[in-house]
Amino acid sequence: MAAISSVSIASLRQAFSERRPTLSASGSFGTPLFGGVRCKPPKLGARMAVRCLAASSDVPPTVAETKLNFLKSYKRPIPSIYNSVLQELLVQHHLMRYKRTYQYDAVFALGFVTVFEQLMEGYPGNDDRDAIFSAYIQALKEDPEQYRCDAQKLEEWARAQNANTLVDFSSREGEVEDILKNISERAQGKGNFSYSRFLAIGLFRLLELANATEPTILEKLCAALNINKRSVDRDLDVYRNLLSKLVQAKELLKEYIDREKKKREEKVESQKANEAITKCMGDFHYAGQ
Repeated sequence: MAAISSVSIASLRQAFSERRPTLSASGSFGTPLFGGVRCKPPKLGARMAVRCLAASSDVPPTVAETKLNFLKSYKRPIPSIYNSVLQELLVQHHLMRYKRTYQYDAVFALGFVTVFEQLMEGYPGNDDRDAIFSAYIQALKEDPEQYRCDAQKLEEWARAQNANTLVDFSSREGEVEDILKNISERAQGKGNFSYSRFLAIGLFRLLELANATEPTILEKLCAALNINKRSVDRDLDVYRNLLSKLVQAKELLKEYIDREKKKREEKVESQKANEAITKCMGDFHYAGQ
């Protein structure tokens, strides 16, 4: 022990530094490796190129690129009342999607599908609405079919639940229960988790379908999922305000369409009346000859 303690830290550092390979002026390591073969380090330029290439592959697309992808996928004009909200929604979704801690889950999908269906309610043409949905999700480099299937799966599950079974998901087995458990674990810090407005709306939709809309049930569900209820309340208020504005805007649009339709009908009737008068005058003129 005395011999060991007599060895100073300085001498250990000196011994270590003597054993470290040093880079010679020729670019090779001074200490031979593997039986005298000298290993040269890779050129700095090549190393930097590899590093830059790896970094560039991790760079997410810009908002402008995502919007352009959407416009390339769906080229038909969209009425402004829908398009303005849709474009704003796409910007918000892009920021959520490319956040470093983002991880897709079925509740997030349910939240988005719920918002989309509310937004596009009354849109002329179901085929166009489905095409817009697909173009939107594909612009974010995700799978529209997965969104639809996961949302439908959660809706069917929620309809069979009540307030108690919904909140007690952690003590039960099942596919949706496992999804909720996974969210709870990630929200607790065991993996990537990023709270979002779509997640809050997805939770609200589950409660709505289970006829469990009492505030205390939402509080219990948030606690079970390790999610801040105040954030959920705030985002649900924003969502309700959005729906209210959409309803008002769609009513104004309907009034405008009805008014324009009436004008067209009146114009057609006026044209028919003018044609009838012209014909009568022509007949009268012909009879007088």
